Amino acid sequence: MTDRVYPSSSKLATNGATNGTTVTTTAANPTATKPQPLRQPYRPQPQYHHRRHRRSNRNLCCCCCFWSILILLTLALLAAIAGTAVYVLYRPHRPEFTVTSLKIGKLNLTDSPDGATSHLVTLFNLTLASKNPNNHLSFAYESFALTLTLSGNTDVQIANGSIPAFTSDTKNFTSFRSILSTSNDLDVESVKSLRSDLRRKTGVPMKLQMDTKVKVTMGGKLKSNKVGIRVTCQQIRGVAPKGKSPSAASVADSKCNVDLRIKIWRWTF
Repeated sequence: MTDRVYPSSSKLATNGATNGTTVTTTAANPTATKPQPLRQPYRPQPQYHHRRHRRSNRNLCCCCCFWSILILLTLALLAAIAGTAVYVLYRPHRPEFTVTSLKIGKLNLTDSPDGATSHLVTLFNLTLASKNPNNHLSFAYESFALTLTLSGNTDVQIANGSIPAFTSDTKNFTSFRSILSTSNDLDVESVKSLRSDLRRKTGVPMKLQMDTKVKVTMGGKLKSNKVGIRVTCQQIRGVAPKGKSPSAASVADSKCNVDLRIKIWRWTF
């Protein structure tokens, strides 16, 4: 047998180049591609700063409310303590009024010739007493406006008057005399009510109302603004006089209620 000799690759490449033929060889990349690491899925981070901001706002609001309520309660407590101290030290009391006497000089109701209207003419002499029971409070009154009405079936105004301004010092007692009168025409309903009341044998029920303003001084230092005061005296009964001599109204059971709210600085009594 004959042994064949195969030329080497270098020789073939040389021979091929010499023969004008180009042989291209592709060599494989000896380094293998590294595997890319797996990406983790995106997970949004919790917004902790928003929660903290909301919590801080809530805490601030709660703190403001707490301190506001605490301050209001403290002020109310201090005002209560101050009011109690003032009451204990000064013992404020309302002024007292009493109807001493009421004399009826005229109480005439006359009809016009045609009977269309009725005319009322009245005259009263009033004696009134004022007392200040306080040891540390004084009252400075303006002039009083007096109104006398019949408190029967319907309230019919029968007289007007006034009392001049005066000052009532501590433990002061003052007496006044005033004339109340009227002369005016009445409507039909007032005339009917007045006629029925005048027929009463026990007398006509009357009500005296006094309106004014007063300024209060406490201890000679603390002063109040002028406040309105209304004094209402009821349970007064009188009968129309017969002839020229006046008749005396019954005032033994009369009581006068004083509607007064004294405000000194921030305290009201």
